[in-house]
Amino acid sequence: MYKIKISPKVRDDLAEIKDYISRELCNTQAAEKLVSKILKKIHGLSEFPGTGTLLSTVVDVQTDYRFLVSGNYLIFYRYEDNVVFISRILYGRREYMRILFGDLSEAEK
Repeated sequence: MYKIKISPKVRDDLAEIKDYISRELCNTQAAEKLVSKILKKIHGLSEFPGTGTLLSTVVDVQTDYRFLVSGNYLIFYRYEDNVVFISRILYGRREYMRILFGDLSEAEK
């Protein structure tokens, strides 16, 4: 069984998701249901950390990040030594590569 470690950014991401759906869509129940669904996916990683897709298979970047899809959201994580590190939870249409890695073209210079 793998231990789950959640970054402080993930807590912010979840709060932002819940707040946005509650406020903008006026649906607190849907917001709570979505956050619960995301957390359930995260907890599933404690038994099956290899479930997610390697990020390097969908973008041309060498990384050990993996991701899971939960509705319109992507859960980014990596694992090693019996620990799963959850890094971010981002809306799928955001520029998640820039959020995760910054400006890659600048880093290559």
